[in-house]
Amino acid sequence: MRLGSREYRVGGLEKNNSLEVMKVALRIRHGEMFHLDSFDVLRDGERRRFIERAAEETNLEKDLIKRDLGKLLLALEEEQTIRLSSVLNTETRTPTPELTSAEREEALAFLKSPDLVEKIGETFDACGLVGETANRLAAYLACTSRKLDKPLAVIIQSTSAAGKSTLMDSVLSMFPDEERVKYSAMTGQSLYYLGESDLKHKILAIVEEEGAEKASYALKLLQSEGELTIASTGKDPTTGRMETQEYHVEGPVMIFLTTTAIDIDEELQNRCLTLTVDESREQTERIHHLQRQARTLEGLRLKKKKQRLLTLMRNAQRLLEPVDVVNPWADQLTFTAERTRTRRDHEKYLTLIDAIALLHQHQRGTEKDDDGKLFIRVTLDDIALANQLAPELLGRSLDELPPQTRRLLDAVRQIVRERCEAEKVEASCCFFSRREIREKLGWSVTQIRVHLDRLRELEIIAARYGRPGSAFQYELLTDCRASNDTAAIGLLNVEKLHVRHKPDGKKADLTGGWRTTARQGQPVEGPRLVVNLTA
Repeated sequence: MRLGSREYRVGGLEKNNSLEVMKVALRIRHGEMFHLDSFDVLRDGERRRFIERAAEETNLEKDLIKRDLGKLLLALEEEQTIRLSSVLNTETRTPTPELTSAEREEALAFLKSPDLVEKIGETFDACGLVGETANRLAAYLACTSRKLDKPLAVIIQSTSAAGKSTLMDSVLSMFPDEERVKYSAMTGQSLYYLGESDLKHKILAIVEEEGAEKASYALKLLQSEGELTIASTGKDPTTGRMETQEYHVEGPVMIFLTTTAIDIDEELQNRCLTLTVDESREQTERIHHLQRQARTLEGLRLKKKKQRLLTLMRNAQRLLEPVDVVNPWADQLTFTAERTRTRRDHEKYLTLIDAIALLHQHQRGTEKDDDGKLFIRVTLDDIALANQLAPELLGRSLDELPPQTRRLLDAVRQIVRERCEAEKVEASCCFFSRREIREKLGWSVTQIRVHLDRLRELEIIAARYGRPGSAFQYELLTDCRASNDTAAIGLLNVEKLHVRHKPDGKKADLTGGWRTTARQGQPVEGPRLVVNLTA
């Protein structure tokens, strides 16, 4: 700013993030003489000290410099107001793009497809994620549940390089940028200082669970309570006194994690669905085929098609609205109650059903409750799909063995079973070694040692002989022909609901009502609900 023969230059204004503090570096120049100092121009005492020293250095009158600082202060306040307003209007949250009529119609037609779930699977295949049928659908439904009051959370657990990050990235790519937040790591207090609504009805993805270890307590609270509140001490910029400040972050939020750890924080894990990447030889061959195909001309065509499909999937998610879900079959559903942790697993099962219904909201007619609020109803199709996914997803939570340890146990059983059949001996006489397991699974020595030690602690196997420097031999203490299925969670067979609520002469209509072949045209009352009869 030039005022007559005087020139004022200000630096460091952008470092101030409020209108209560304005600490800058100010230089006054008059001919060949100048004075430079750093101070808060909003503080009267510091301005007076600057005026006195500037008058000594430049031989200017104090009253003249004082008037100049008044004009300069007004200009700085105006500049700071404009700068802060522009920052607030362009926050980090990504704006929601406006859909064209053609994009809206295409996305709506996709959501109304009778075979919507199959089309989602076909889209995953076209976008380069082969196999993992149950995992990718479960993760997609969990991310869709972000619009519910209590969303699901997901942990993808696998060994290194098995493809957990690929699975996460493939699922996240199908959701709008403005509705997902992804971090590589988080500090212990970072979640508390986010914007109040920065995470509301969004996906919070963290690449490695180890990177969020310090923030695990906040993640647990965010998942259970649906919000975060912290009281922190800070300095009042006006008075300089320490005071208590409250920070609040609203939920709900869908949490998405990956990890290579065998032992996961139990408090965090029992709040999440645990997905295990397919590490079989067949899946590896499918991935290799896909990688080779990506180098061909057909791969180039698929790459171009992928972008169009991802745009369609994101637009479809933008058309989904947060709406209440009513399950008319809830009272008749069953779930195992043998352990206390199933109190949370049962809630996950019901939320999984709600997420499926939410995904199909454009295929359902909305209704209004007594308060005039819209809701949709769960159908038997929704329950049937959830019952297909739940045993694998929730059965793992009741399993005392981690997925990788369970896979090693399956390999051990197969080795013992084959030897019993070949040598015609009892299982107690069929010992096995680490080398045999390594050859069968292709795992490292460290991996095998860790999982074998876990099986020994649970008294599933026992070391019969061996010492450091020589080969260890182990015996399987359980039945080698035992089932490898996940734990039973006691779900009701949906077909029983069909039979139980199907009047004579009628057939089930999975859209929520019942249709009959009778000739009457008047509504009648069924066993559970009022339905229309159509010829």
